[in-house]
Amino acid sequence: MSKLINILISIAAFLFAAYIASATGIDLVVKVVFLAFAIQWVAFIPAYVFQTEKFYDLTGSLTYLSVIWVSLASTSEVFTKLNGANIAIVLLITMWALRLGTFLFLRIHKDGEDKRFRSIKPSATQFFMTWTLQGLWVSLCSMCALTALSSETGVIVNAFFYIGLGLFVFGFSTEVIADKQKSKFRSIPENRDKFITTGLWAKSRHPNFFGEIVLWTGIAVMSFSSLEGLQYLTLISPIFTYLLLVYVSGVRMLEARADKKWGGDEEYIKYKSETPVLMIKY
Repeated sequence: MSKLINILISIAAFLFAAYIASATGIDLVVKVVFLAFAIQWVAFIPAYVFQTEKFYDLTGSLTYLSVIWVSLASTSEVFTKLNGANIAIVLLITMWALRLGTFLFLRIHKDGEDKRFRSIKPSATQFFMTWTLQGLWVSLCSMCALTALSSETGVIVNAFFYIGLGLFVFGFSTEVIADKQKSKFRSIPENRDKFITTGLWAKSRHPNFFGEIVLWTGIAVMSFSSLEGLQYLTLISPIFTYLLLVYVSGVRMLEARADKKWGGDEEYIKYKSETPVLMIKY
């Protein structure tokens, strides 16, 4: 029964992304969304054969780079008639993808494994579903940018563009600083079994996830003025990012792990009661 559920979830994830892509009315968006899933499915084969998840996150980042650069190269005679705003949004997503992909790749190779995949890898259908969901993640998060890039106007520079740019810079900076603070904390041997409560982590229990949600909100706002009709469905990006990080792969899992490890620690109980999950308090 579980195998059937995994297969159905995989099919539903693909069909959902394909539906939103087709609703944009732009063939290029549909093609790059298919590309996003195809990359995951091809990568799944050696990952399952060798029972490894070490290239999972890196593949996700490379998929972002593939779809965004294919879109840029395929639209508006990019190499002869440059759209500065198109290039700007592509470079922002590229910077984010390279930074996050490298960070996660180095972290998993340092740790030796991603504990989330221990029970997933042995099951072909569950592991395949995980790769397919990554295709959904790439597709939905980037689709508003892909649609704006592929539209007749391209990304439009106006007040929304600059507001979105500001949000992206703020969110990206928050994510990078939070990750660096936690990595530095973990690098100290005596902190191995402790939880971090310093820096941005004193203001939010998950400041890196907060930054991630804000930066994708910024990309959506930058893309907003180029959309019309059913293309506004692509603005699901920040909503999907929030739901994914809070209820699926991020906050939910980390909070459960922390509760299990430090649930009886009075300092942790106090930290949890006084520190918001996502929003950074000032």
